[in-house]
Amino acid sequence: MKRVLILCTGNSCRSQMAEALWATLGEGAWEALSAGSKPSGYVHPLAIRAMQELDVDIADYQSKSASEFQQQPFDLVVTVCDNAKQDCPVYPNAKQTLHWPFDDPADATGTDEEKLPTFRRVRDEIKTKIADFLGAS
Repeated sequence: MKRVLILCTGNSCRSQMAEALWATLGEGAWEALSAGSKPSGYVHPLAIRAMQELDVDIADYQSKSASEFQQQPFDLVVTVCDNAKQDCPVYPNAKQTLHWPFDDPADATGTDEEKLPTFRRVRDEIKTKIADFLGAS
């Protein structure tokens, strides 16, 4: 089984959604993990809600530190935000590293109902990017 680590700053939105989407789209061929350079300690409720709309449950996911995985082997490490690209540790046992920056949906303003479309858009952008990568690999 191939292993992918998806990195973000807080490990509360983008990387969590990407972890679940990669596990789903990878259809058992990939072990997907996520972590953050400065873990927030929680998974954003609107990320959970956006994923529930796809029948993917991330309610029990945990925010983890990128340093926990630094010495582990990975086929792929993907950073999904510019801060993570700069702040995360080097992964010497990664075969490949990619940078796929996405907007941070946690930066959306307004009520939850006003923020949710941003979470959906970013979720869908991440899903498309992963599906394209898996289709080409």
